[in-house]
Amino acid sequence: MSETLMALAAVVPVAAGWSLHSVMMRRRIEAARRDPLSGLWTREPFEERARKTLGLRPRAVMVMDLDGFKQINDTYGHAVGDAVIAVTGRRLARWSTFYGGVAGRLGGDEFAASICCYSPQDLRQAMEDLAQELRAPVEFEGHVLWVGFSAGIVRAQRGSRAAELARLMRCADEVMYAAKQAGGGWRAAPENATPAYQTVNGRRDGRRGTSKEAA
Repeated sequence: MSETLMALAAVVPVAAGWSLHSVMMRRRIEAARRDPLSGLWTREPFEERARKTLGLRPRAVMVMDLDGFKQINDTYGHAVGDAVIAVTGRRLARWSTFYGGVAGRLGGDEFAASICCYSPQDLRQAMEDLAQELRAPVEFEGHVLWVGFSAGIVRAQRGSRAAELARLMRCADEVMYAAKQAGGGWRAAPENATPAYQTVNGRRDGRRGTSKEAA
C-alpha cells in the first residue's frame, strides 16, 4: 500500500504540471485567434463559430463598418483610430453576447456578428440596441469622438445549414453598402433575400440596391 501511495505521490505533481501546461497552451492558441486590438475573434474563428450556430436556433447575420474611419486616422492619428476600434470591439462583444451570439473583426474597420433572432421584431430591437451602444462617444486622451456606422443584417431562414454562412454574409455586406450609400445607419435585407453580387478577391463588386430600410 505504501509503495502505491508513493507512486501516486510522484505522479500527481507531473499530471498537475501537464494539466497546467495544457491550459496555458489552450489559452495561447485562443489568444492567437483573437484580434489583439478589438478583442474579437478574427475572421476564420468567427466564421467557424457562426457556422456552428446556424440551424440550431433562428439566427441573423450582420456585417458593419465605421463611417469616416479613415478621416479619424488622418485627423487624429492612428492611436486614436486604434482606440475607436478597441471601444467598438468591446461594445460589439457586449451586444452580441447579450443576444446569444458571436462577433468578429473581419479586418480594418469592418466587423461581423451572428445573433439569435426569432422574428423581424427581434431583429429591429437588436439593431436599435446596437445603435444605442455605438452612438455613445469615444473618449481618448482628451479627444471626444462620435463615430457613425453602417450595418446590414439578414435573417437566416429556419433550417439554414452551416454552408450558407458565406451567402448570408454576402447579403448582409450588400445591405450594409446600401445603408452607407444612403448616409449610414442600419438596414435589414428583405425576407428570403439573396446577394445580388459576388465578391471578387475580397472586394465589393457590382452591387445593386436591393434592400429596404428597416429603421
